[in-house]
Parts: sequence; C-alpha cells; structure tokens
Amino acid sequence: MNAIKGFLIDLDGVLYIEDEVTPGAIKTINWLRDQGIPFRFITNTTIRSRESISKKINDFGFEVETNEIFSTCTVAASWLKQNDFNKIHLMVTDNAKIDFANFDLNSDNPDVVLVGDIGSQFNYENLNQAFRLVNSGAKLVALQKNRFWKTAEGLSLDVGAFVTALEYACEVEAVLIGKPNRAYFEMALADMQLPASAAAMIGDDIFTDIKGGNEAGLKTILVKTGKFQKTSLEKVDVKPDFLIESISELKSIL
Repeated sequence: MNAIKGFLIDLDGVLYIEDEVTPGAIKTINWLRDQGIPFRFITNTTIRSRESISKKINDFGFEVETNEIFSTCTVAASWLKQNDFNKIHLMVTDNAKIDFANFDLNSDNPDVVLVGDIGSQFNYENLNQAFRLVNSGAKLVALQKNRFWKTAEGLSLDVGAFVTALEYACEVEAVLIGKPNRAYFEMALADMQLPASAAAMIGDDIFTDIKGGNEAGLKTILVKTGKFQKTSLEKVDVKPDFLIESISELKSIL
C-alpha cells in the first residue's frame, strides 16, 4: 500500500446502510483528512441528487464538500450535454430529477431513455413505456446496473435487473454511466490529480467496485459491510487486494 496516495470510496454499504452509519466510518474519514490523504466518493446511488447525498452524509456527522462526491446523476447530466441530448425520458425519483433540471423531461419523442432507481415504481406500465420509446429510436442509457443492494429489509433488487430486461426486449445494449464504467473512475481520479496506480477503490460490491476498480488499474479493498456476500468472491475472475471487516480497518492496512 506504500504507493497509494488517495482513495475512491463507495457510499451506501461502506459509510452507511440506508440511515445507519457504519461503525468507525466517520473516524476513518476524519483521519484521512487529517493525514492529508485525498479521497473522492464515487457512488452509483440514483435515488438522490448530489446535493441531497451531500446533505445526508453531513447530517450523519461527516464533514464532506459536495464537490468531493461523484454521483451517476451529475456525471450523466454532463454526458447528455456533451452529446447534445436534450429530450430525456427520465426514470429516477423526484429527488434525483434536480440534477436534470436543464433538460426537456416532457417530450413524447425523447432522444434518450435514462434508467435509474425508482424503487417500487418499477412496474409493467412504465417498463413497457420505456420499451416502446427505445423501439421507436430513443437511446437506452443506464445510470447504473447494480444487481442488488442492501436495505434495512435485506438484499433488494437494484436497477440492473430492470435495465437487463429492457436490453433483452429491445435487443440493444444500454450505455452505462456509473461503475464499473472505467471513465467514471477516471473522472474521479483526474479530480484528485492521481493516476490509477496511485489510488485504491474501497467498496462493498465485488462486481462494480472491485472488478471495475481492478480493470481501471486501481488497487481494491472490499469491505464485509453492506451487500457483501462471501459467495460473490467465487463468481468473479478477480479478487480484491485487501478484504477487511469494515472501513474502520483502513488505517491498520496503511
């Protein structure tokens, strides 16, 4: 770990699980800041705007600047603008729609169908509407493709299950914005002015965080909090460089 000068850190499952802070997480983030070790939070969360994510973290007791957070919604908004897509059929919560305020969200002929997490609002009616729009020529874009996530009730289906259904029905492959998209990691690294070889990814998802981080050239640290499942380690062809109980153990491996 001597070569590691900075960290990319997942949020849900690493720093907190829904409304409960992971033990030792606040102390660890404060320690990194006291040591002058840079970090960025890189999250696939799509149920909140970046400002709302920042408020939630700080309400927990973390001291985080909004610009230290890379969310799929803000990155997607930048991607849409760069590609001159303005008419968007948006499948996200009302909270997350704030990050797309500068786009036309009411067109009957959208350029893009953008799929994020709408929880229990996923139903046949809105999935069928998205299916028809993509079949009519709209580009299918996924904010993320996580298979499941950890809630207070246990493991729950995430956006990836619904994106995959649309891909299968429409016979297209969605453009992926969030992790494990390599460009997502590289944006956060560039913001810290660090190469991938000098940074590590900390996450609870063996696919998006660990496999994605490895493929982007980062060292990887898998925590056993959040959605971690021991059986997941047997399902991928890469392994984390470190496996720790929680982010509270980060100091010990440094």
